[in-house]
Amino acid sequence: MIRGAAGAAALTAIGVAEGAAGTAFASSSSTSGSSTSSAAYSIALDSAAWSYDATNDVYYQIGKMYVANPAATDYENLSIYVPGAYLTATLNSDGSTYTATVNKKGTVGKYSAQTAPFVIPVNTPGYAGQAPATSYSYSSVSAYLEAGLIYVWPGLRGRDTSTSTRNDAAPWGVTDLKASVRYLRYNRDALPGSTNNIYLFGMSGGGAQDTVAGTSGDSPLYTPYLRSIGAAMQDAKGRPLSDAVDGVMAWCPITSLHEANLSYEWNMGQFFSTSTRASGTWTSAYSADLAKAWPNYVNNLGLRDKHGKRLQLSKSSSGTYLAGSYYDYVMEVITTSLNNFLSDTTFPYTVTTQGGPPGSGQTGTSTTYETVADYFAALNSSSTWATYDSATNTATISSLEGFVTSQKSASKPVGAFDGYSRGQTENNVFAMGLDEPSHFAPLTRDVVKANQATYATYSDWDSSYGYAEYDSDFAQKDAVGKDIAWRVDAYNPLYYISPAFGGYRQSQVAPNWRIRTGIAQTDTANTTEINVMLALENYGIKSMDFATVWAEGHTEAERAGGDPTTNFIDWVASIVAK
Repeated sequence: MIRGAAGAAALTAIGVAEGAAGTAFASSSSTSGSSTSSAAYSIALDSAAWSYDATNDVYYQIGKMYVANPAATDYENLSIYVPGAYLTATLNSDGSTYTATVNKKGTVGKYSAQTAPFVIPVNTPGYAGQAPATSYSYSSVSAYLEAGLIYVWPGLRGRDTSTSTRNDAAPWGVTDLKASVRYLRYNRDALPGSTNNIYLFGMSGGGAQDTVAGTSGDSPLYTPYLRSIGAAMQDAKGRPLSDAVDGVMAWCPITSLHEANLSYEWNMGQFFSTSTRASGTWTSAYSADLAKAWPNYVNNLGLRDKHGKRLQLSKSSSGTYLAGSYYDYVMEVITTSLNNFLSDTTFPYTVTTQGGPPGSGQTGTSTTYETVADYFAALNSSSTWATYDSATNTATISSLEGFVTSQKSASKPVGAFDGYSRGQTENNVFAMGLDEPSHFAPLTRDVVKANQATYATYSDWDSSYGYAEYDSDFAQKDAVGKDIAWRVDAYNPLYYISPAFGGYRQSQVAPNWRIRTGIAQTDTANTTEINVMLALENYGIKSMDFATVWAEGHTEAERAGGDPTTNFIDWVASIVAK
């Protein structure tokens, strides 16, 4: 439940959503750029349209439109799966569907029909779309229903679902997610469970989008987008509905894209000199300049540790700003991760590397370390950066460079997120239309502008990489009339929780967070999750469960081989029990 001072405003906003479902919602046309006076679809849940899985005692509805004027009917619909104990139903005359009402006395495990939480998956790798369910499958939802949760599966548009007439790039994925949350509150009286208790969970781009949704509850940045698709904005009595949620589970969230080029080069790129970072290329100079720009950005965030100490980077005798309280904090996080690993692990220990992508025929390799000493010898094979104390079974790390070169290589090219030729996945996240990737990062543009004269002296420079290309993209507006700056703010979780941005305290932030990341992932910098966690704690969030998992990469990382689904379900239960 939403508790404490940090969540009080969110509780008030959600509380007004608990009235009877009615017919009040925003109406607009099926295109996202114009509006009309009539709605194409009803968003009232039909209580006479339940299907029933008698074997597993589950009531469900599939393909329910959650907005009145969807831009994409193939995506903007959802499915709801409810433990049978929470409903009382009678078979309809058609012999296949049921009319159901809430059984207030029904219980499953720790929950009742009045307290059961809603959980919503956000499975959008690389900010891709999440296809809605088209048929019923118990196996995909069984763990959640057996625990007494109500599972809601919305379709969400994404960078890969655009058509020749419709652009589904940011912020439409999170907009659709918010609209599905509003749908649940609009239909509160027809559903069991508590719509105060809504929890999102996702990994990678899904972890990013649920992080954005969790920080941006009821943000005015989304209002024009929600209205354009006929999302539920009010209940029958004219009271505003909320899209704020109670909790977020994010594994490896690839987020804070506005600054990701900079942090990637500071954290990783500055320690490598191959490929686009090879000497003599303009991109090697670009890498160094991006890394140099990162300290100014992070110092202006005003982040503080739990003791109130300001976290900042300082110049160092070697490397780029590898000193200061912020650097020390990053090192502490890495050290904690390694020490958790030592606490969790019994030797001999076998490491299996991931193979190539599915269908590549490449298989992973396994290495077994008989003793802790063998493992640390491997860690320090190129340089000594990790020291082991056998008396306490703990480690000390002395160098970010040593950690990175041993455990976290810079696998992405320079311009890892906003690519200089618009060739990165994230350029399509902010596309202006089908096959129209766009630049989106002003911090990157500023680095290019400040150093373009130098870059132009390299033989591999091309004028199409210049800052004018960024300015041209930034000036374009989407179908709702918003430019790149608006869209990037909408997709930046720090915009809502850091005083360095204009959206600070202008949204309802989820009061409960669980963040996990594989510390060895090469997809993003260690600083990505660290900054989100710190900003949330500085904002006033008390319920923060954060960990980086040693020797894990870009995956649903959990300590000691823990099961992600089980751990998420248990985490939700611990919150609701408070």
